[in-house]
Amino acid sequence: MAMKKKFPRRAALVACNGGCRKSKEEPTCSYGCTGCGKCAEACRFGAVAVSADGVAEVDESRCVACGACVRACPQQIIHLHDCANWIAVKCSNRDRGADARKECAVSCVGCGACQRICTAGAIRVLDNCAVLDESLCLSCGMCAVKCPRKVIHDLRGILTAKD
Repeated sequence: MAMKKKFPRRAALVACNGGCRKSKEEPTCSYGCTGCGKCAEACRFGAVAVSADGVAEVDESRCVACGACVRACPQQIIHLHDCANWIAVKCSNRDRGADARKECAVSCVGCGACQRICTAGAIRVLDNCAVLDESLCLSCGMCAVKCPRKVIHDLRGILTAKD
């Protein structure tokens, strides 16, 4: 079922990189994707699937930003983002540094490097996790380049490795 897409285009984004699933057999992150599949079941357009690592992934080309997956996610880690903005924070862990490191090899530890480098004031550390305000973001990618934990991604794969 094709649906006309508006510009600027929006699509769902899962704020979890699956690092706890890749580093351990049993994930310990209580903030990340559980791989329950409720988001995929809710999507009528086949845009959401659970990967082999057990993390929800969104196919932006199929997503119409209806928000069904956002409402279905029990972890509340899926949100709609502006597709013209290539920068995304792929973590929802709110634990402090050492505890976050124990749970996931690539979780945000709230170091603030991204916040200090952002000249637009688009990224802030709230509850020990980077949060991006897309309305202010210039998509320059400096926060992604400077992130020591590789939590902030350039979705194009130019400044950081593509997921």
